[in-house]
Amino acid sequence: MTATVGIRVPQRSARHDLRAVKIVLHRELLRFRRDRMRMVTGLIQPLLFLLVLGTGLSSLMPGTGAADLKTFIFPGVCAMSVMFTAMFSAGSIVWDREFGFLREMLVAPVSRGAIVVGKCLSGALVATLQGVAMLALAGLVGVPYDPVLMLGLLGMMFLGALALTGFGVMLAARIKTMQAFFGLMQMSLTPMMFLSGALYPLSGLPSWLSTITLLNPLTYIVDPMRQAVFSHVSADPAVERAFNPGVHWGDWHVPVPLQLGIVVALAAVMIGVAILEFRRGE
Repeated sequence: MTATVGIRVPQRSARHDLRAVKIVLHRELLRFRRDRMRMVTGLIQPLLFLLVLGTGLSSLMPGTGAADLKTFIFPGVCAMSVMFTAMFSAGSIVWDREFGFLREMLVAPVSRGAIVVGKCLSGALVATLQGVAMLALAGLVGVPYDPVLMLGLLGMMFLGALALTGFGVMLAARIKTMQAFFGLMQMSLTPMMFLSGALYPLSGLPSWLSTITLLNPLTYIVDPMRQAVFSHVSADPAVERAFNPGVHWGDWHVPVPLQLGIVVALAAVMIGVAILEFRRGE
């Protein structure tokens, strides 16, 4: 008679779920560290917008004092860098699904919510690390290396990256191929980028276009970062009114804490929807 070996599957618990979040986070950070080409390519488009487009258009819209068009678009370019990296990080779910690794994760004795949270946290952290490289260029566009400003921008980039990664994971939950994900990502990111005020002020737009910008989550990431930058640079009042009009609901100027609260709420909602999608799928 051969002896039967018993297998004990540990019960799910909060401690196991936290360990699962840590493992997913660690795996994504290792992938990011080893993929140097991804680090480089993730910076090319933001650098083109900042140094090429910003420099070219600055000759048409000269600023006054320490602020010019490059100073204006710097927060938007930082947000765009975070946005693209966060969405690509979310795309790793589709990659894992195609190669069967995701199924192995989903049968582990941990909640699927822990896997989703780990993916979102890792994507947000990777995107924020990518954004650090953009912050290193602040001096080239007249933005001071003030520690308070840099830490504030870093925190806002993390919040934005968390919301955008949650959005990407929510999309990736039902997509089976990388081709379909990249097509949907391109369709989503381009309108978000151009309707966020990242590259041009939101004031003076037609009413229908202004309404669309207020529905764009990226708007509430770009504007707090821009207001933080302009609070640390010297600019003519007329230039600041043109370059930093803020976000308005009608005649009411939306304060920065409320905008950041909206970003946090959107991150929670999108991550929650992503968790529900994963529980229903696979």
